[in-house]
Amino acid sequence: MIRRVIVLVAACALPAFAALAEEGATPSVDEMSFCTAVQDRAPAGVDTAFASTVENVLCYVKTSGAAGTSVVHVWYFGDREMARVELAVNGSPWRTWSSKRILPEWQGVWRVDVLSAAGDVLKSGTFVVRP
Repeated sequence: MIRRVIVLVAACALPAFAALAEEGATPSVDEMSFCTAVQDRAPAGVDTAFASTVENVLCYVKTSGAAGTSVVHVWYFGDREMARVELAVNGSPWRTWSSKRILPEWQGVWRVDVLSAAGDVLKSGTFVVRP
């Protein structure tokens, strides 16, 4: 009986200990890719160069150490900011993504900066839209 109580107490306390450990963690982006779809929470059509007929490009990231906060995807075409998307992070690790509609005339180099809730750049990635 005492053994069952100890197991039950340990099972209930584990999430609280995990949350405490997460509080001191430094947010990071463990994985970042550009793709044309997300299937079963995994990127599909991953590439760094897309035809101008692509219509949408997604930025997929897997984060850790940011549970209970958010990350921001900032999309740039050249040096011009085109979109800013705030995404909730509800666990660690956590997978999330944003998408950007790409017009055919927006050919060239694109960049996405992934920012922490504090505004720090966690990771940057680039892709190209070609004719």
